[in-house]
Amino acid sequence: MKVKGFVFFHFMIGASECFSVFSCQVGHQIIVSYAECMGLPLFRRRIKGSTRQAILFGNSLPLQRRRTVGLYGLCIGIKSLTYKMTPGDEVEDMFILLNEVKRQIPSVTAVSSGAIASDYQRLRVESVCSRLGLVSLAYLWKQDQSILLHEMITSGIKAITVKVSLVFRLSIEKVNYLKLQVAAMGLDPGKHLGKEIAFLDSYLHKLKELYGINVCGEGGEYETLTLDCPIFVNARIVLDEFQVVLHSPDSIAPVGVLHPLKFHLESKSVSASLSDGEKTENFCKEKTGFVFEVQGDCPERCEATSQFVAEVTNLVEVTNLRLNISKTKKDNTFSICCWLQGPSKTSAGLQEDLTVVLKQIELQLVGYGFGWEHVLYIHLYIANMNDFAIANETYVKFITLEKCPFGVPSRSTIELPLMESGLGKAYIEVLVGKDQSKKVLHVQSISCWAPSCIGPYSQV
Repeated sequence: MKVKGFVFFHFMIGASECFSVFSCQVGHQIIVSYAECMGLPLFRRRIKGSTRQAILFGNSLPLQRRRTVGLYGLCIGIKSLTYKMTPGDEVEDMFILLNEVKRQIPSVTAVSSGAIASDYQRLRVESVCSRLGLVSLAYLWKQDQSILLHEMITSGIKAITVKVSLVFRLSIEKVNYLKLQVAAMGLDPGKHLGKEIAFLDSYLHKLKELYGINVCGEGGEYETLTLDCPIFVNARIVLDEFQVVLHSPDSIAPVGVLHPLKFHLESKSVSASLSDGEKTENFCKEKTGFVFEVQGDCPERCEATSQFVAEVTNLVEVTNLRLNISKTKKDNTFSICCWLQGPSKTSAGLQEDLTVVLKQIELQLVGYGFGWEHVLYIHLYIANMNDFAIANETYVKFITLEKCPFGVPSRSTIELPLMESGLGKAYIEVLVGKDQSKKVLHVQSISCWAPSCIGPYSQV
């Protein structure tokens, strides 16, 4: 897989540190230099939205303390880990940014993110990727943080700490239940800011034993700025001058950030296989024109949906005589089976048959007062597994993450000789739960932790 470029969010120019649940901002002044270091395009967008699906605490505090807690020790409660398109949310800024990347570089097929333990971040990246037809890569997800930190150090990543934080992690299981946890006890801005992770390795593991911190800073304990790594093929960053700003002198868990004041790029030698002239030309060419500012608002949704619904209605009317439905009830669940009897002379293939069957099941669910969100499991039988992509393309027009706030149903897809049995090219059976106790695991990212389900169907 070839890296095509990278993206970065930033707040208003001049804002040295702003709050975002989704992305970190310390040291953003240097990030533009990454394009030159890597020789890759950087797509950048100023965040216009805010965190609409999190509860933020601290507004009742005195102004000076609110400034400290509001930016660095903010209490965060997540209303829901799952994400649905929300106008004004910062996730929509990511959608706009990646949509522009896809427009300018059509060959882009996947997005790689560094989430290790944050469901909040992973699910939002997956949601945006799903909407844009991209694959989410999360190879760090659920990896052992001690092993990851060691691999980062030994692979030649030179990263320094630019923020140590007093972070309160707030989980809300019930309305009246709050759980607060101090996450950065033991990190001292005066001693540890500006230090390389290799230098802090042993100390971070000591803090892990004492306080249970995340040694990779995944819980917001600290943030880093990468100055050099293997993919910086053109140059490395040298920090000449910086300022440590202490925002909270708390004796137990002080909060501070490192503001870069001066830095320069130190050129690296390009591949030895190139001549001196090619090296110079290649480096100069890759130094400029690689930063793209992405403006604008979210593109309007196309009207294809309404057109699709009209086409489905016509299909149902045409094929009504061929439809077969069976229903079975047991305890708190019931199942619906739907198929078309025999091949139709006017059938255009799997897409038409599957569209009719899915629409009919949707109508049956509505008739019982349910929807796709109540479906626990789906058996999808098709006549030819070579048509799997066509089946998925049709499937996602009916069953989406937006329609299933409790999680999309699990699914099996099986090839059967349907045509030989006179059952058309698609046969579906759905298992429906009568309550909202549905719990599923839906990991869309390709990772080392779980098999990925790229699409609206859960693993279990």
